[in-house]
Amino acid sequence: MILGIGTDLCNIDRIAAVLERHGDRFRNRVFTPTELARARRRPHEAATLAKRWAAKEACSKALGTGLAMGIAWRDMAVSNLASGQPGMALTGWAAERLAAMTPPGHRARIHVTLTDDHPWAQAFVVIEALAENGPHPSGGA
Repeated sequence: MILGIGTDLCNIDRIAAVLERHGDRFRNRVFTPTELARARRRPHEAATLAKRWAAKEACSKALGTGLAMGIAWRDMAVSNLASGQPGMALTGWAAERLAAMTPPGHRARIHVTLTDDHPWAQAFVVIEALAENGPHPSGGA
């Protein structure tokens, strides 16, 4: 069953300007060390971070809270499987919210898709509840 759906559209040039203006202060407030390491390996750091920004916004919407209800940016971390498929790991208040919205006897799985076409980065997040006794698909959260 679907527990939540979220989407966000982010302007890459806006993220690039914030990076130039605030540098590591912005990077470290919003992104995890793993997210930053991935972005630094990419030729277009701003595009990579803009996709992750959009994913965090989309995830907060899928959780039904937005960012105004206590979720910290770094409570939502975008990672990638070896195949490149993105995923989302939650900690802190975001993980607590996910646990509260997951029905008994189920486990949550977070699906993430990211795309960019300059100047836009976009993310969709779907949170799914799977029955505990059901199959365990690969890449589960």
